[in-house]
Formats: sequence, C-alpha cells, structure tokens
Amino acid sequence: MKKKMNRRTFLKYSAAVGATTAISGFPTIIRSQPKEILIGSVQPVTGPLADIGIACRRGNQMAVDEINAKGGIKSIGGAKLKLLLGDSEAKEEVGRMEAERLIKDGAVCIVGPFMSGIAMAIATLCEARGIPFVIDIAAADVITQKGYKYTFRCFPTVSTFMKNMGEYISQIVKEKKVSVKKIAVTNTGDLFGRVQGKGWVDYVKAKKLPFDVEVVEHIEYPVGVADLSAEVAKIKAAKPDLLCPVTRPGDAKILVRELFKQRVEILGIASPGAPGLYEPEFIRDMGKLADFVLNNVPWVNPRSPKFKEINERFSKLYPGKYVDTNSGYAYLGVMVIADTLERAKSTKPEDFLEALRKTDYKENPMVGGPVQFAANGDNLNATSAMIQILKGEIKVVLPKDAAEADYIFPTPQLWER
Repeated sequence: MKKKMNRRTFLKYSAAVGATTAISGFPTIIRSQPKEILIGSVQPVTGPLADIGIACRRGNQMAVDEINAKGGIKSIGGAKLKLLLGDSEAKEEVGRMEAERLIKDGAVCIVGPFMSGIAMAIATLCEARGIPFVIDIAAADVITQKGYKYTFRCFPTVSTFMKNMGEYISQIVKEKKVSVKKIAVTNTGDLFGRVQGKGWVDYVKAKKLPFDVEVVEHIEYPVGVADLSAEVAKIKAAKPDLLCPVTRPGDAKILVRELFKQRVEILGIASPGAPGLYEPEFIRDMGKLADFVLNNVPWVNPRSPKFKEINERFSKLYPGKYVDTNSGYAYLGVMVIADTLERAKSTKPEDFLEALRKTDYKENPMVGGPVQFAANGDNLNATSAMIQILKGEIKVVLPKDAAEADYIFPTPQLWER
C-alpha cells in the first residue's frame, strides 16, 4: 500500500540521505570543494619595528589575495591560500615560538620574518620539523651557511650589499670628483645591524675601494634607543666626510635630528643598506631633513610592469603608502611559494622542496633577475639599487639601467635646506 509522503516525511528522508552521502563521500560537488593551504607568516607587527612588520604582513596578504582572486592553486584543485598570522615582536625567542605555533596549526610552510636573528631561529626550527621556510627578508649570510635543507631566501645577502655599496660609492666619488677620506659607521645592535655594520667596516678596511679612505668611527647602539646625542657627538669629533648608518625606523629619525641639532658637517649620508631611512613615516616626519639620503637597498624596479601593477593596488588599499623593500619582498616571498605549490602539485614537504629548488620565477617586481635558488638556498639574482630621497620622493639613482633620476652629491648640509 502506497503511503502519501508529506512534507515532514520528505525532510526527514532528505536529512538521512544527506548524512549518508556526507559519510560515503558523495555527491561529487562536495568532494570537489578545494581545501585551504595554510601559510604561516611571522612578522614583527608590534614592538620597535611595528611599521615595517605591518608593511611586510600587508605584502604577504596582498600576494595571497592575488593568487586566490586568480583561482587559487589550480594544480591542487583550485585550493585557496590562507595566511596564519604570527607576531615576533622583534624578539628571536618569540619569533621561534610563533613559528612553532603556526606549524602546529597546520602551516605547510613559513614565510618571513624580516630580522636575521629571528630567521636563524626559525630556520633551525623548520629544519627540525621538516617544514619549508621561505625567507622574504633577512640578509645575514650565516643563515644559509649551516647546510639547512628546508631554508630558502629571496632577499640578497650582506655580502651582496657590501659588493654593491662599494661599487656605487666608487662610482659616485669618481663621477663627482670629490674627496672622501674618512668614513663613520653606525649600526643597531641586533644581528642584522651588527653584520651589516661590521661588513661595511671590514670592506673599507680591506682596501677594496679604489681610493684611500679610513673608518674613523664605528658606533653600535641597541634597537629602540631613545637618545643618540653622545654617539653623534663622537661622530662630530671624528670629522668624517661620509656617514654610513645601519638603522631601524625609530633610531633613523633620532640620528638625523641629532645630526641637525649638533650641526655635523658631512658630504652626505649613505647607508650600506638598512630600513628606517626610506619608510613613508621617515619621509613624512623628517620633511626636508630626509632629502638627499642615499641608501643601498634591495628596491622595487620602477620600470617593471609588475611593480606598477602591485604598487597601484597597494596604494589604493593603504592610502599614503607605497610598495618598498619590505612590502615588495614580502609580496615576492608568497608569490614564490604559490608558484612552487603550483609546480609541485602537492603540499608534501618533499614535493615542495623539489619544486622550490627548480624555481625560475620571472614576475619579480624588485630590481634583479628571476628568482632562482643556489644549492644553499640563496637567490642567485637578488641584488640592490642605490636610492635617494629627492624632494620627498624616493628615486632609484643607480644602477643606470634602472635609474629614474640623477643623484645629488655632495648634499646640502641639514641646516641649510
């Protein structure tokens, strides 16, 4: 005898079928839903480097959003990327703990972390856990000299910085026919600051510059320092022709203001490579005192269509901001990860590593060639450019094939602007 199925009976039956299909793995539409691929991002978004850390996190996220908008990782069923966020607070032990937390939460790889000391701590952790680590920013050579299997770096090394700084300064001195006989060097006391400052001092002392010059002062101070009056007094007493600082955002402002206050006469400020002297906040807060600073940094390629595309998007998302070293390389790091996943067709560490070693990522918005990794994990084509702040705007001035303005040297004294 047939029973008439009422609405309640139909819904009950439908629920039962739904439960059964969920357990058995059908229907196909449910099976085809791509899972998320989790990427752990560790950046210093609070603490003394918060401005930089936030820019790096934004660069990481912009790359994730771009990949997802284009359909995700197509070779893995269109799986979408998702950032798991970690904050190192600019502390090595915190950075390692945050990376550990993100790995436990399911991150298939780690990206970051801006600071070399934290990069070393995370590299050691990832080696122990068997998790790929793609360094977007961190320069200390030693990170990739430990024979680590899981660590790869997009950013140039300190050795590259020193070589390029030597070439750029030599070119400037020769072309402008100026005499630079005495150099003063300052640096922060974290791992990057120490190796970057010492690297430049050693380069000069090794007589690698084609003119006679000596280091008359080398001063180190802690990250987060609140006063540099004594340090600047030492610089003034040494009477250098050129000041070469390795800074972070806070101390960069303190240093330049103190140079102005004490009327330290120099031909110019030329950093061997450091943040702090090019951030929007530095230019905004320092006004004319920011002008003419030279900085040998891994920078965006102003002639790159990719840079123009992402910079327009970044500026719309964050009014008053622009893609720079930090946000640019953070973006690049995640794009390299996405490219690797696409080619690996898998999130398994062994498949990821095999694909990563074969990377040839050409859509690089930064100065330099395609991202290709050496046997030790360093990017073979990572390099730097000399930038200069001119009328409140950052311009690439060297090398010539990427330059968008002529450099000015010697520069007007700080109190004469």
